[in-house]
Amino acid sequence: MSALPIAVALVAINFLTFLVFWWDKEAARAGEWRVRERTLLGLALVGGSPGAILAQRLLRHKTRKEPFASILKLIIGCQLALAIISILAPDWFFRVIAQAP
Repeated sequence: MSALPIAVALVAINFLTFLVFWWDKEAARAGEWRVRERTLLGLALVGGSPGAILAQRLLRHKTRKEPFASILKLIIGCQLALAIISILAPDWFFRVIAQAP
């Protein structure tokens, strides 16, 4: 399996995540309808965490909002742990993933 489709999907989800954070920031400034935090965190969870962090830093959006900031850090920590495990023990990791229901 080629890594290209995975890379394209990750770029797309991170771009989308950044745009949704930007949209929420603009809505906050204008006092309009906001994007649910659950949606923002969900985008980070499915692979958009780099886009979320970039948006937080560049847009100064949701950087101190709790528990949002802590949950985002937890998501990133779990993703990093999975990435490290998949690199250090790929046979075990992918065997476990293949057995998941």
